[in-house]
Amino acid sequence: MEYSRVLLIGALASAFAGSLCAQSPAPAKKLLFIGATGDWQHESTSYAAGTLWKLGNETKLWETYIKTDMQLITKQTVPRNGKNLKFFDAVVFFTSGEPAINDEQKAALLSFVKDDGKGFMALHSGTDTFYKWPEFGDMVGGYFDSHPWNTFDAPLVVEDPSFPGMKFLPRAFTMKDEIYQIKDYSREKVRVLMTLDASKLDMTRPNVHRTDKDFAVIWARNYGKGRVIYNGLGHLNEVFDRPDIQKMMVEHVKWLMGLVPGDATPRPKPAN
Repeated sequence: MEYSRVLLIGALASAFAGSLCAQSPAPAKKLLFIGATGDWQHESTSYAAGTLWKLGNETKLWETYIKTDMQLITKQTVPRNGKNLKFFDAVVFFTSGEPAINDEQKAALLSFVKDDGKGFMALHSGTDTFYKWPEFGDMVGGYFDSHPWNTFDAPLVVEDPSFPGMKFLPRAFTMKDEIYQIKDYSREKVRVLMTLDASKLDMTRPNVHRTDKDFAVIWARNYGKGRVIYNGLGHLNEVFDRPDIQKMMVEHVKWLMGLVPGDATPRPKPAN
């Protein structure tokens, strides 16, 4: 009788523990947003940070830490309760110019992605930064090279609707924003997800440099063990208010953190 009671209690305890495990959500991932600048002050930087914080909070998938300097971009100990890159699963740069960063921090960020298999996203002016650090441009996939059309009704085309997040957007649509022309980027290194429809652009504008008419807006790439996305949208606050853009960003962060699969294999520009 006593033995049977012990077995019953043990079975109940095991079932209860299993139930708790089934109900307990996985620990939230950690996202570091850096809004440092050494040049142009984008008003939408704070709005982008707030949007990512909101999306992480709503989905319970990640916690967002928002900083305006590079202090946490390191693998060394950060004093006074500071975190370092070992604490985070992905980093977002909405930066410009040449924010203060030292050689250890540069190496730490590259290793965070390439060796540790973590994620990195450059938002909008994230390509308009660190021109004196070519390894950064190589990781991101290119650098800012003017915005010939300034803020305009940009004719956008989703080039890869199969990649996480892109199915929420129309295949072709117009959205008011400032879109960068990118230099030092190659489709041999990145998978373009969104582009400008060059047939609808005024190619006579000053500072149009890409004679191949290849104006990539969003791309993804594998970098060593890690994952990288450049999202060139977001000069205007209103961009981040769009539900389809928010859904896209959630899936992009999930991909960066390894929560969903996605093929970032480079491929040529489609014929049409």
